[in-house]
Amino acid sequence: MTALPPEQRALAFVRERFPAPGPAGLFDRVVITVNFHPDRLLADGSTVAARLAADGVYRTQFETGISNGGLGGDRPAWEERMFPGVYAGAVGRPVYGGLNLAGHPDGASPRFGSCHLVLRPEVSRRATFSHGDSVTLPAVLGTADAFGAVWAALLDEVTRTGRALNLAAPSADAWVAALGAARPAAGRALDDYVEAQIHGGLRLGADVAAVVADPSFRGTPYESLLSSWGLDLRWSPGFRLAAGAFPASLRGAEAPPLAVDIAARYGVEELDAELIGRAARDAAGDPARLQLIKYLWHVLVLLGQPAC
Repeated sequence: MTALPPEQRALAFVRERFPAPGPAGLFDRVVITVNFHPDRLLADGSTVAARLAADGVYRTQFETGISNGGLGGDRPAWEERMFPGVYAGAVGRPVYGGLNLAGHPDGASPRFGSCHLVLRPEVSRRATFSHGDSVTLPAVLGTADAFGAVWAALLDEVTRTGRALNLAAPSADAWVAALGAARPAAGRALDDYVEAQIHGGLRLGADVAAVVADPSFRGTPYESLLSSWGLDLRWSPGFRLAAGAFPASLRGAEAPPLAVDIAARYGVEELDAELIGRAARDAAGDPARLQLIKYLWHVLVLLGQPAC
């Protein structure tokens, strides 16, 4: 008897544990987004955008050698916990994104990048979902046809806290009604998203409907690279923040002077996604500085003003 491929085994395991269906028609209206930084350097010295343009495949951190979270580390154990016995080795592991239920124009999980891919609706059929990032060891999982447990967890979150997906509402019913509204302002959902684990790979030509870029990349070589993918190129509201407006309260006392130092080094007064990326490339080989630069991006998402 032929064994099922890993993606089918992962989905079957989740469906068996969490069989309840979610709201009818939900996945006709919402899609997965995959946030990424197009200008970050890969292990071979190329950028994320250049590699995607060259081979058309979005690769996992195990293949690229970079991560916006913890590289490698405990992730194999997290994946083994969620999908026991399914994945081994570096190739073929899930690609991570977020289910953009709220329709945030900066993507479902901007923590992981200034730009995002908008996936085709059919990709959701081979994805699993968790209420919370896998780093939190989520207790509730689901699939597109068995989303009931994740949906119930979101409604419970709204009832308890007054918000979910960084979208505030006075009641669960009001929150559900708000999901369908046009949302021009950034969602800033840094830590509050439904994580999507995409099984079976991610190919630009077959699986991606559009790419949404931060406007700080307009007129740069990255605009040309993103355009070369042959996808609909859209622009998000973007983020910018004065160098002196980065507080110590969000990501520690080292973040504010670093913001000022970066601004002075490049002769600007405000930081945006493109400048933070430039600083990250110039800090290649300095893990401590790179970590602080990543924190500056988090602050920019939380406090930055629209760039356009």
